[in-house]
Amino acid sequence: MTIPNRIPITDELIAAHGLKPDEYQRILDLIGREPTFTELGIFSAMWNEHCSYKSSKKWLRTLPTKGERVIQGPGENAGVVDIGDGQCVVFKMESHNHPSYIEPYQGAATGVGGILRDVFTMGARPVAAMNALRFGAPDHPKTQHLVAGVVSGIGGYGNSFGVPTVGGEVNFDARYNGNILVNAFAAGIAETDAIFYSKAEGVGLPVVYLGAKTGRDGVGGATMASAEFDEGIDEKRPTVQVGDPFTEKCLLEACLELMQTGAVIAIQDMGAAGLTCSAVEMGAKGDLGIELDLDSVPVREERMSAYEMMLSESQERMLMVLRPEKHAEAEAIFHKWGLDFAIVGKTTDDLRFRILHQGEEVANLPIKELGDEAPEYDRPWVVPTAPAPLAGPVPQSDVAEVLLRLLNSPDLSSRRWVWEQYDTLIQGNSLQIPGGDAGVVRVDGHETKALAFSSDVTPRYCEADPYEGGKQAVAECWRNITATGADPLAATDNLNFGNPEKPAIMGQLVHAIKGIGEACTALGFPIVSGNVSLYNETLGEAIPPTPTIAGVGLIDDWHRTARIAFAGEDQAILLLGAPEGWGTHLGQSVYLRDIHGRAEGPPPPVDLAHEKRAGDFVRGLIRAGTATAAHDCSDGGLAVALAEMAMASGIGATIEAPADPVSAFYGEDQGRYVITSHNAETVMSQARAAGISAVLLGRTGGAALKLGAAREIPVSALKEAHEAWFPAFMD
Repeated sequence: MTIPNRIPITDELIAAHGLKPDEYQRILDLIGREPTFTELGIFSAMWNEHCSYKSSKKWLRTLPTKGERVIQGPGENAGVVDIGDGQCVVFKMESHNHPSYIEPYQGAATGVGGILRDVFTMGARPVAAMNALRFGAPDHPKTQHLVAGVVSGIGGYGNSFGVPTVGGEVNFDARYNGNILVNAFAAGIAETDAIFYSKAEGVGLPVVYLGAKTGRDGVGGATMASAEFDEGIDEKRPTVQVGDPFTEKCLLEACLELMQTGAVIAIQDMGAAGLTCSAVEMGAKGDLGIELDLDSVPVREERMSAYEMMLSESQERMLMVLRPEKHAEAEAIFHKWGLDFAIVGKTTDDLRFRILHQGEEVANLPIKELGDEAPEYDRPWVVPTAPAPLAGPVPQSDVAEVLLRLLNSPDLSSRRWVWEQYDTLIQGNSLQIPGGDAGVVRVDGHETKALAFSSDVTPRYCEADPYEGGKQAVAECWRNITATGADPLAATDNLNFGNPEKPAIMGQLVHAIKGIGEACTALGFPIVSGNVSLYNETLGEAIPPTPTIAGVGLIDDWHRTARIAFAGEDQAILLLGAPEGWGTHLGQSVYLRDIHGRAEGPPPPVDLAHEKRAGDFVRGLIRAGTATAAHDCSDGGLAVALAEMAMASGIGATIEAPADPVSAFYGEDQGRYVITSHNAETVMSQARAAGISAVLLGRTGGAALKLGAAREIPVSALKEAHEAWFPAFMD
C-alpha cells in the first residue's frame, strides 16, 4: 500500500488545498523542508479562511466585545453572558452554507449539530435554537429542492436532539441561486462557576477522544467552505458531513455528566477541520505541544490514512485533556452512554504538533504558527459607491391591494410551513414561538426569568449601503428583543460575503463591520461570538452582503412581556418613534421592489441615539403594563406591522387617514414601534417628556383592518393571503 505521506507535493496539489504560492512558500520557510502530504492537509485546514479568519481578523478586532455582563467574548467555542443568580447564557451563530447547497439535508442537519456542540462543550445545556436561511429565486429550478432539504435537515436534527427552535428568518433572492446561506444559532444555560474552556493546561496529560467514531465523511470540508463554487460543484458532495442527532444527544448527556466529576481540564468540539483544528487550538491556547497517535483513534472505516483521519469532519466528536486520576470514572460514563472513549495522545512542553501513524511520524509542526499565528491579510478594499437618490416620484398604488400582495409574497408571507416542521415547544419552556418579534424561553427552575432571542439582517439594505445595512441589522435585532420587554444583553454575528480578494467585496465587509461596531457600541450590545463566511459566490457572482446578527435579551419577569397580537378590542393603537408624517422612507423598500420592480435609492438611515431612546421607552411601557401589545416596524412598514398584529389576534383595527398614504403605510423608517394601550393619554404624555414622537393611529376592534381611506380588509382575508404562498410554492 502506498503511504500517502510519500505523495509528491506538486503545484496542482498545493492549489487543490486552497493554498496560494506565497502561503506555500511561507510553509517552506517555517518548517525548513517540504511538508508531508498529511502536513500539507493540516496547513490547508488551519490556514483556510473558514478556520483562520485571515481576511477578516483585522476588522473583527474593531468590534466591541466587552460589557458588564460579558464573561467570555470571541475566541472560545461560544460567548458567555451573565444572567444573574449564578447562571449564564452561552450562545453562538455559525454558517453551514456551502455544505447545505451541495447536500441540503445533511448540510443543514450537521450545521445544527455543530452549533449545539459549541454550546454544550462549554458546559451549557442547550435551551433554544434559531436559523437564518437565504434561498434563491422561487422560480429557480433548485430552490424548492433546497428549501425542502434544508428545512427537513434542521427539523430532523434539532427535533431528535430535543431543543426548541424559537425563531429565525427565511428570505429569497436570485443572488442566492448558486450559493444559499444556512446560519445556525444555539443558546444554552450554564452555571457561572462551571464553564469549560478549550485551553490545554499541564504537561504529559492524556488527550482523550470522545464520542462517535471517525469516518471519511467531511474530509476537506473546511477547505471546501473557503472557496468559490465552479462547474465542479457536484464533485464536492463527499466533503459534506453526515449527522446522527441521537448520538449527539448521548454525547451531550455524557459530557455534562463528565463535567460534574472534575475530570475535564480542557475540552473542544471537533468541528471544522476535525481532529486537526481541535488539537491545535487546545495546544496553542495553552502554550503547549500536542502529540497524537492515530492508531488509537476509533474509526468506522478500514485503511484510513493519517491524512483522512486528521481532516475528517465526522460529527458528534470531542477532544479533551483529562485529569489522569479520573480516567476510570470518565471512561465508565462514556461507555454507559454507548460512546467511544480513547486516549489518543498527550500534552507536551515543546510547542510541536506531532502525529504518529502506523509507527511513522507523519507530521511534526510548530503548533503556535498553525493555530493563533496563521496568515493575516490586510486586503485592498474600496469604499462602496453611495446609492443614488430615488429617481422621480414614487408611484401611488391602492393601499389595500398592495397589502394583500405583500402578505402573499415570497419574503413577507407566513413562514408557518417552515417552523411547523420544527419542534418549538420541547423542554416545555417556550413562551413565544416563531411568528412574533422574538422567541422567548423561560429559564428552567426560575419562577420569573426568561430569555428572548432574535436573528436579523436586511441584505438589500446592505447591498445598497453596507455601513447603514450593518447598523440596521444590529438595530432591528435589538428592537425585536426590546419589543418583548427584554433587556438586550449581547449579540453574535455571522458575516456572509463573497470573495474578499475582490476590493469591492472587501469594501462591503469593512463597511458592514464598521456599521455593526458603531451600532453595538451605541446600543450596549457587544458581540461575544460569531463566524465569518466568505467566498459565497458561484461562477463569479457573489451573494448580497448578508451580515446576520443574532441577539439575546433578559426578561426579569416573563409575566410582564409583550406579544405582537392585539390584546383586545377598543384599545388605542400608537406609533412610537416615527419621523414627522408617520413614515417617509421608500428607498430600498419592499413596496418599491415588489410592487413596482424598483430596487433603488438609499436604505433608511439608522439614528442610533434615537434607537436607544425609543427602545428604552417602549421597554418601560411594557414592564409597567401600559403597553398591552408591541411590534417593531420593519419590512413592509407600518401596514404590514398592523396586519401582523391583527392576524396574530384575529382582531381588526381602524386607522386614521394619513396625508401621504403610501409613504405612511409602506415607508420603512427605522426606530419605530406599534403598541396598543388602554391609556393613550398617559403614553402620549410620557413620550413627550422622553422626547419620543407618539402618534395616535386608531383603535382595535371588529373583524377587519381599515387603513385610512382604503377599503377595509377582513382579517380572515389577510390570513388567507398570508398563509397561502409558502404551501403553494412547496406543493
